[in-house]
Amino acid sequence: MESKRLLILIECAIFAAIAMVLSFIPLDFGSSFSISLGMIPMYVIALRRGFFAAGFSGLLWGLLHFLTGKAYILTWNQALIEYILAFVFIAFAGIFAKKVRAALKEKNMKQAQAYAWSSMFIGGITRYFWHYVAGVIFWGAYAFKGWSAQLFSLVMNGASGSATILVAGAVVSIILQIKPQLFLPKN
Repeated sequence: MESKRLLILIECAIFAAIAMVLSFIPLDFGSSFSISLGMIPMYVIALRRGFFAAGFSGLLWGLLHFLTGKAYILTWNQALIEYILAFVFIAFAGIFAKKVRAALKEKNMKQAQAYAWSSMFIGGITRYFWHYVAGVIFWGAYAFKGWSAQLFSLVMNGASGSATILVAGAVVSIILQIKPQLFLPKN
């Protein structure tokens, strides 16, 4: 049992490191819109190991932003919301992990894809909800002239979140199709 737990923790660290590496690929358009390729490995670990592993992996990835200088920090509250809370909430991408794995074991790819997309959508929305909150509270001063902080944050984080879910989800969907055994750990 202890060796399985250790294996899962090591997997979480590896997937968080891969997510951080992917974060260095520049997909920022302007100051407020970006596509987060790091969600690809987060979705994989979420579907492979489930809710808690995804949350732990997300936490590690969030903390790596501080260590690598990729964190944009205005205040400690903003950093807590955007790099700890938002990244831990990636855990929700693992909400249907057991159903994805069960469908894969039954060789029901259509059902596996449906559960995977549902999980990835929920995980992406819960992460970007916290970015929206931070956008309203901390980034509202950067809103376009005539826009409220709420509208600005909703549009920018909504666009970034939607684009990230679609791009990362499409990649994970392809991986699921080509290499389903990646989502079925042996222990």
